[in-house]
Amino acid sequence: MNVAEVWRVARTPLSLLVLLGLLGFGAWWGYTNVMKPPPPPPVEPCVPEQVEQLESSQVLVNVFNGGAERGKAAEVGQALEAAGFSVATVGNTDERVTRTVVVGVTTEDPAVRLTLEHFQEADPRSDARPDGVVDVLIGSEYAGMVGDAPESIDIESETACLAPTPTPAVG
Repeated sequence: MNVAEVWRVARTPLSLLVLLGLLGFGAWWGYTNVMKPPPPPPVEPCVPEQVEQLESSQVLVNVFNGGAERGKAAEVGQALEAAGFSVATVGNTDERVTRTVVVGVTTEDPAVRLTLEHFQEADPRSDARPDGVVDVLIGSEYAGMVGDAPESIDIESETACLAPTPTPAVG
């Protein structure tokens, strides 16, 4: 048998093996891409508004328990709602903190400053978030809330970047 005869006999099975390999790769690629979780929705940036005073009702807050005491985030969330804040999320965080931490776009952000006024022994932290939401991480050495905290603060720049108002779900 010469090379031409061997090629003529092996050409069809070899072509079928290559096509079967391509089909297998395509099935694997399609399955892995279909099973990926969907990407998170894009974060809506904060909305700059002209205000002379920032009211607590204009601040959107998430409260997370970073300590060991059960139910502390829910308790603090209710206290913040009673103080006029809009509380979006209450839950736990994997980050363990000892003191209460108030997280926002900058430590000088009016929403962060107003939220800090409501906590005893709280530390500010910035993370350059674009949405204007303030996170409160309740630590294991939570010192409590301030009883006579202000419900508003004056804004020197007269512009505050407020979190977008959540749209109600249409059902």
